[in-house]
Amino acid sequence: MDGAFALLDAVERAGEARLSALAADSGLPKSTARRLLEQLVELGAVERSGGLFRMGSRMFRLGMGWQPSPGMLAGARGPVHELARATGATVALFVLREGRTIAVTAVPGELEPLLPVRAGMTFPWTTAAGKVLVAGAPSGLPVDGPPGSWRCEAATIREAGFAVDHQEVVDGVCCVAVPLRDRTAAAVAALCVLVDSTRPLPALTDAVVRSGRSISATIG
Repeated sequence: MDGAFALLDAVERAGEARLSALAADSGLPKSTARRLLEQLVELGAVERSGGLFRMGSRMFRLGMGWQPSPGMLAGARGPVHELARATGATVALFVLREGRTIAVTAVPGELEPLLPVRAGMTFPWTTAAGKVLVAGAPSGLPVDGPPGSWRCEAATIREAGFAVDHQEVVDGVCCVAVPLRDRTAAAVAALCVLVDSTRPLPALTDAVVRSGRSISATIG
């Protein structure tokens, strides 16, 4: 299993590659990589085109069924689209995995030409979405290199109930994020809006907080 997933990770990083490159990237002997790739091709998890391997349609189908909490995507769909229409912002749901924030779903807004956000895209955890999730998580969460002032910033985020990102990850982009909580009150995802850095954030923050509460009430 470890070897198969190492190969899938290598295929994902490469997009499309030959056996030798995937074996080297995954750290597997070439003979082992060949055997596992043949099995993955038979299962539909990987596709082969000539001598090149790429991600298979079965992985896409299975991945489309994943969500942070049962019913979250259905419960969030209406509020997310309503928030996007009301603000003109790009609105997305993010989760924190492997020390990074991953987009689960997104509705494009005014920043589409500058920063198109799509499901599956990853960003540093220091985005607003990552901050609000890390701040509310148990200690010892595996994230890389928290800034020296993070302890004070995390306390402020917990008290305020939201986090902001002032061009800290992408120039010209500001973000506001709130946690989304399931029925156990655990923060399982973050609702985040992305706007041009020239826009004032207070009114936008109020709208995000209201939408976050609405989604949390639905899934909780």
